[in-house]
Amino acid sequence: MSSSSSSITTINDLPDVILVTIISSISDTRSRNSASLVSRKWLCIDRSTRSSLTLRGNSRDLFILPSCFRSITHLNLSLLSPWGHPLFSSSSPSLLSQLLRQSFPGVKSLVIYSRNPEALHALAPQWPDLKHVKLVRWHQRPPQLPLGADLVPVFENWRDVESLDLSSFYCWTDDVPLVLKSYPVSAAKLTVLNLLNPSFPEGFKAQELEEISKYCPNLSKLLIACMFDTRYIGFVGDETLVSVASNCSKLRVLHLADPAALVNTRADPDAQGFAQDDASVTVAGLIEVFSGLTLLEELTFDVCNNVRDSGPVFEVLNSKCLKLKRLKVGNFHGISMPVESKLDGVALCHRLESLSIRNVADLDDFGLIAIARGCCNLSKFEIQGCRNVTVRGMRTFACLLNQTLTEVKISCCRNLGAKSSLKALEPVQERIQKLHIDCVWDNLEEFDNLDVADDELGNKRKKQKLDFDLNDSANAFQEKTWEKLKHLSLWFSVGELLTPLLSLGLEDCPNLENICIKVEGDCRHFSKPAQREFGLRSLALYPKLSKMQLDCGDIIGYAHTAPSGQMDLSLWERFYLYGIRDLNLVELDYWPPQDRDVNQRSLSLPAAGLLQECLELRKLFIHGTTHEHFLMFLLRIPNLRDVQLREDYYPAPENDMSTEMRADSCSRFEDALNRRRIKD
Repeated sequence: MSSSSSSITTINDLPDVILVTIISSISDTRSRNSASLVSRKWLCIDRSTRSSLTLRGNSRDLFILPSCFRSITHLNLSLLSPWGHPLFSSSSPSLLSQLLRQSFPGVKSLVIYSRNPEALHALAPQWPDLKHVKLVRWHQRPPQLPLGADLVPVFENWRDVESLDLSSFYCWTDDVPLVLKSYPVSAAKLTVLNLLNPSFPEGFKAQELEEISKYCPNLSKLLIACMFDTRYIGFVGDETLVSVASNCSKLRVLHLADPAALVNTRADPDAQGFAQDDASVTVAGLIEVFSGLTLLEELTFDVCNNVRDSGPVFEVLNSKCLKLKRLKVGNFHGISMPVESKLDGVALCHRLESLSIRNVADLDDFGLIAIARGCCNLSKFEIQGCRNVTVRGMRTFACLLNQTLTEVKISCCRNLGAKSSLKALEPVQERIQKLHIDCVWDNLEEFDNLDVADDELGNKRKKQKLDFDLNDSANAFQEKTWEKLKHLSLWFSVGELLTPLLSLGLEDCPNLENICIKVEGDCRHFSKPAQREFGLRSLALYPKLSKMQLDCGDIIGYAHTAPSGQMDLSLWERFYLYGIRDLNLVELDYWPPQDRDVNQRSLSLPAAGLLQECLELRKLFIHGTTHEHFLMFLLRIPNLRDVQLREDYYPAPENDMSTEMRADSCSRFEDALNRRRIKD
């Protein structure tokens, strides 16, 4: 027995080089943690191959930093609690910054919540070779700081920084050009600059955008929010964009977006699709811009004003930008206007793999089908606010791309509600991995007596051998399941129910792991919901569902001052969370509703009571505040290990007049959480 057992070959007998490759390829954190418990050899390999680490826990406990992760190059300090407080508010900055350096000597990329510049001043000397920096701040900028003071430590100490991400960092737009001008050598080394921040009310002005491109000529990736509305002083026009293309000719990724498109991209489905005013950019100017950016691989141009007859722009993109694979446009009209069978505009961009179009007023079924014929390599497609696209056009689009399409988003399209969207996607439902639809409960009765053979679009599809009966229950596509669907995203208007969804064809999703639900609207227009519960318990039908994002942050209501006959937000929270105990969720991100009049987004008593019943939860992220005694309810969840309270909306409350989010309250809860024994 001993001789035979000793001859068994195990994975430990593999050469160390191969074993290191296997373990380092494991991306899931829990799986890596489990692998490190197999043996001391595996533990050493795991620790030596970890390159990314996110620290959680209380910032006062930095003295117990782990010292075994010597190969970490990416370090995230932005989630330390109390969240949003200065990193070194209760300790010696110099001592703790040296401890961080000793524990993680090889850091090249840093993410940090920078409430004020003091933490950066303390940390900067510890990692002089830092290459990538991301700053996070949702609180208001300290008004007494001089212009650029928030960013001075970055360029003063990290002379070789290549990437700067301010997409989640509230500052003034004046800060950025000034500090770039003050440190021209460091600015010229930047290759990635992300300024796509939704908290900028008007974005960067034309002069500021020109200065940024002038001081950073080696940028390969630029993401920036700017204004294209001619009614505003300093709007961005053709001349500015031509200057950017001339100064930054190495750009591979360019995102230009109106701040309004970042804050709320949802349009009125019944609107005509045209904005009130035209944008400040012209087709001729854009052709000149893109003719100079021949290295582009990804382009986002999301404006909130009309760019009319834009087809020639995309034809130039196709001929000049031969590496372009991803494209997103908003309020560009005339992107596909086929005459007979001739392709034009976006339909000529045959190399595209990802396409997102928003608020294209004149896009119809024929234009959409032309895009599918021309862009035959699309794996990701998003369509928003296109009122003239119908289920027939979308279904033909799906048929033409049934070998490549894996991600689809359909939103704000008047003729594409939940039922019609799912009907249109039946030809590709076996391939779809990620899906978003709006839960607008439409029906297909209008197609009951429609003779497809006499329809012009039907004739066109018939020639392509794509004809089918939309209402034939014997359709072969009805037998398919959503076997590859892993991520489902849903939008609801406030007061609508989730329960009708499963009867529309989404009941068979055997591998669905993650669901995102966003609810939006003003509940002050309702005295109470029509039913007792939203319907979360119906999601128990999905056997592998373990992660959920429930975003009620755009539900507006009364926090404490509900008038007679109106429900306050706590009762609306009960409505949306009721039944969540029946789901075997492991991770939950929850955005409570808000009362904007008092800038409050807080977890209520009914919500805390319902969340404590989620017995399988390990991670709970609450994007808002709550009282300390509500937090204590969560200690009844037996396996809960990670709880985060984040005020990650602008402006985050500066001072709370109650017990919400006090540093001592968070610390006491974390101490109680850490004292518990957890099986694994």
